[in-house]
Amino acid sequence: MSTAHRPRRVLITGGGGFIGSHLSELLLDRGDTVTIVDDFSTGRRANVGIVRDGAGRAERYRVIEGTVSTVLPGLSPLDYDCVYHLAAAVGVRMVVERPIHTIETNVHETSVVLRFCAERALPVLIASTSEVYGKGVRVPMREDDDVVYGSTGFSRWCYACSKAIDEYLALAYHREFGLPAVIVRFFNTVGPRQIGEHGMVLPRFVEAALDGRALEVHGDGRQSRCFCDVRDVVKVLPRLVETEACHGRVFNVGREEPISIRELADLVNATLGGAGGVRMVPYAEAFSAGFDDLLVRQPDLSRIREAVGFAPAIPLAQTIRDLAEEIRGRRALDAAHGAPG
Repeated sequence: MSTAHRPRRVLITGGGGFIGSHLSELLLDRGDTVTIVDDFSTGRRANVGIVRDGAGRAERYRVIEGTVSTVLPGLSPLDYDCVYHLAAAVGVRMVVERPIHTIETNVHETSVVLRFCAERALPVLIASTSEVYGKGVRVPMREDDDVVYGSTGFSRWCYACSKAIDEYLALAYHREFGLPAVIVRFFNTVGPRQIGEHGMVLPRFVEAALDGRALEVHGDGRQSRCFCDVRDVVKVLPRLVETEACHGRVFNVGREEPISIRELADLVNATLGGAGGVRMVPYAEAFSAGFDDLLVRQPDLSRIREAVGFAPAIPLAQTIRDLAEEIRGRRALDAAHGAPG
């Protein structure tokens, strides 16, 4: 921890989730006091234990279970120095199968957070997504690009639209009330503690490889994405919130190197010695509702490099190994406690 760092009182919504738990650890380790709000609909209670068990963390770590809209009215913005809003409906499968939940959760809960922060002009980071770019008008994707979405007949795009509304709200609060808000568009953040239950591709692949099963690649596998380790991602978030010049702006966060989903499956098998091969699964078979996809999603990172010097360092193969190790540990713990595998 830098000697110049002034400990902050931080509120993290979705702090029990994949990104939120890693961010909580980072902030606690640098001396901050962290309160998380999470209903654990997609977050994991086990993540709370992992974070709390670190040396010197427990006394500065508070967990409040519940939705943002039920918990925040009972809190005072005077008790916090900044807010990270990470709570959201996430995962391709959840978006396709539960569109009402996706839309209402993302838009309503973000509105509650912004009103809370506006009471005291609290700096706030709003987690958005590369999905906001829709089908994309060019590659690599830049923060000020136009956006093109598919038909409303494909529920897949409701997530993109709901997160775009979140961005409009945050930017409107900045312009109208001077709220120091920063928006980050995550591009396929991956790493330890991510789970495949809601359609996240890398943990699905890693779990299958560990089990000796075939890795299921949806579509033709030519669609490419850019995967960035969560430990690289969370390091840059405090710098964005704490840099005044970043307020009222949108930033891509991720890696620039693309890999096709078929290539990703092959890399996972090669890295972990997976013996089950790869099975191609048509979208119509993989999802119960209409699905529409795009071929390339790649960020332009010029803006975030210039603003705070962002430079992700952890290679994808290392992320795969670390995720596999975490999954093995999780399974061993579940087995020791008699939980289903």
